[in-house]
Amino acid sequence: MTASYPALRLRRTRVAPWSRRMVAENVLTPADLIWPLFITEGQGVEEPISTLPGVSRWSLDGIAARAREARDLGIPCIALFPNTPQHLRTPDGREALNPDNLICRAVKAIKDAAPEVGVLTDVALDPYTEHGHDGLVDERGYVLNDATSELLVQQALVQAEAGADIIAPSDMMDGRVGAIRTALEATGHHNVQIMAYAAKYASAFYGPFRDAVGSRGRLKGDKRGYQMDHANAEEALREVALDLAEGADTVMVKPGLPYLDIIRRVKERFEVPVFAYQVSGEYAMIEAAAAAGMGDRDALVMETLLSFKRAGCSGVLTYHAAHAARLMGA
Repeated sequence: MTASYPALRLRRTRVAPWSRRMVAENVLTPADLIWPLFITEGQGVEEPISTLPGVSRWSLDGIAARAREARDLGIPCIALFPNTPQHLRTPDGREALNPDNLICRAVKAIKDAAPEVGVLTDVALDPYTEHGHDGLVDERGYVLNDATSELLVQQALVQAEAGADIIAPSDMMDGRVGAIRTALEATGHHNVQIMAYAAKYASAFYGPFRDAVGSRGRLKGDKRGYQMDHANAEEALREVALDLAEGADTVMVKPGLPYLDIIRRVKERFEVPVFAYQVSGEYAMIEAAAAAGMGDRDALVMETLLSFKRAGCSGVLTYHAAHAARLMGA
């Protein structure tokens, strides 16, 4: 039985900063962060993204510099997303299979610059297709599941050969995790991890990301036929269960803040490492609020990131990674 007031005063442990630190139930460190970065062609190029204030596309030399920055800040992993040149975007997304494509060259640049930093690569066709979908599309506009998965397997192998540490299929095709795991094992990539975008919702929060990878305006139709309906929670648990059964090492919930309930349910049900992607729209809202004087940027960043840890996340993909790491005194 617990004591009651006044013998029990819950405020006692909140009075002093040292005491608050001592009894904190969750702690956020730079090691909890994955830093998403956008790549572009060229040399010495930094292209600010207007809808993501403070975020840029970087040429390979800039990506290498960011990798060294991540290492120095204690950020363990970088996630890469390419802005594929227009002339290389095709209906079948064949550039995704090019072992000398932008993302593969970026992986190698990071490994040369900071080999101790992990590299996560996105597996999906939308940065490479002229129609903006994550897979192959038939004449009716339907995204073909099995034919797309065959290409995703090849894409994953190309990235693994380039040196990727984590393959992250974000396409939401059924069965693709199992197919990729089988292929990785068959080709000797036994230690390449799979972080499955297991519960990826068809969200209104992705807009700035599509600007960053150059796919806004290309998309024909929408992605509701393969990304999850935001009304559904039980379905998310089924998706996670399938991906784990097929060989995923870790799972992701995307977006982050609007889906904290899903994160908590996944963690409690499966007791595996769960990651959240604090997506571009979430980042942009914090930046807009801070720019408008509606909130303290640093406080908003840290409170939001800690909410993911409290919900059960092992880590968070966030565009605020470097800024947050600095705030933590890394």
